[in-house]
Amino acid sequence: MVCFRLAPVPGFGLLLLCLVLGAVSSYALELNLTDSENATCLYAKWQMNFTIRYETTDKHNKTVTISDLGAAKYNGSSCGDDQNGPKIAVQFGSGFSWIVNFTEEETSSYSIDSISFSYNTNDSTTFPDAKEKGVFTVSDRVAVRVPLNDIFRCNSLLTLGKNDVVQHYWDVHVQAFVQNGTVSTKEFLCDKDKTLTTVVPIIPTTVPSPTPTPSPKEKPEVGSYSVVNSNGTCLLATMGLQLNITHDKVASVININPNTTNFTGSCHPQTALLRLSSSSIKYLDFVFAVKNENRFYLKEVNVSMYLVNGSVFSIANNNLSYWDAPLGSSYMCNKEQTVSVSGAFQINTFDLRVQPFNVMEGKYSTAQDCSADDDNFLVPIAVGAALAGVLILVLLAYFIGLKRHHAGYEQF
Repeated sequence: MVCFRLAPVPGFGLLLLCLVLGAVSSYALELNLTDSENATCLYAKWQMNFTIRYETTDKHNKTVTISDLGAAKYNGSSCGDDQNGPKIAVQFGSGFSWIVNFTEEETSSYSIDSISFSYNTNDSTTFPDAKEKGVFTVSDRVAVRVPLNDIFRCNSLLTLGKNDVVQHYWDVHVQAFVQNGTVSTKEFLCDKDKTLTTVVPIIPTTVPSPTPTPSPKEKPEVGSYSVVNSNGTCLLATMGLQLNITHDKVASVININPNTTNFTGSCHPQTALLRLSSSSIKYLDFVFAVKNENRFYLKEVNVSMYLVNGSVFSIANNNLSYWDAPLGSSYMCNKEQTVSVSGAFQINTFDLRVQPFNVMEGKYSTAQDCSADDDNFLVPIAVGAALAGVLILVLLAYFIGLKRHHAGYEQF
């Protein structure tokens, strides 16, 4: 954990901010706000990112995902006073700001009142060729009521969508009115967390052989996904995805529809994350890593999703080795491939192309095709077969010559 102690917020003591690098390489923000007596008055820990759609000058729509919050500032955050309620204010990137307001409803409860998010399309790096320039703000009234002495918890993915902005929140822990300077251990769960009664955590160290599952007749639609940080597009992925799930001895196949799928992620020097989500998929994470300082590969897949029967299916494997290619290039495979995450979960990919590192000008670099792997595999087999054939011919010639030699002796 890396902690930064910021300058005092006037009238509200010191603001302590900790940035925690999560297991899936995304940022968790932790805020411990103290009052003038140095007692904790507001505590929050959460993860979030944003997907923004905008129109370009050539009348096309582009989508960017904002997930790099590592340089966030918290100017304007406060514990509240007699006139105003507590507030968390976050500034990050080039002109992004996020504010959540809290209101004390009664002596026994408070509400997470409203959330607003602002972005600036004058930033040509994040919003290249944006038609409309300026600062845009979207506001959503949340109105979640929480008992005064409880900490609100929601590990599930929460989504707010308005106009051209989709906001994602998860792993949320917040208490706006901390009593006596001590954060409560009593949790008030969001509705989604209350329904998570059946979870199947499986974290294998090796990949078991996949369980055969039926395949739908149609191929999944190919979707295009990307991740943007402060330097521009840092991850590109194009693929059709088909999920093969076996749960309680029942096999099912699900095609992912890219038109109803949200995508977020983050990029770091040694790891990169692409996260997909939808109404039924809490998250489907593809985690890439660098190896030997000159190649990348798919190292980890995590999934948590709702099944038809209402239960939650969760699988994680951080010991994979797929989609290997040199840094500075992309990996491409147009034929069907299978990523075996576990015996109960496999992903079939179609028309795949990914580049999680060193993306230049938002475009794919030269691709390493998976057919090259097949060729490399066939070459030693072909050479071995040829050598075996030559050896057989030599042995046949030797035995034929030997037989004739003995026959000559017998005639003599």
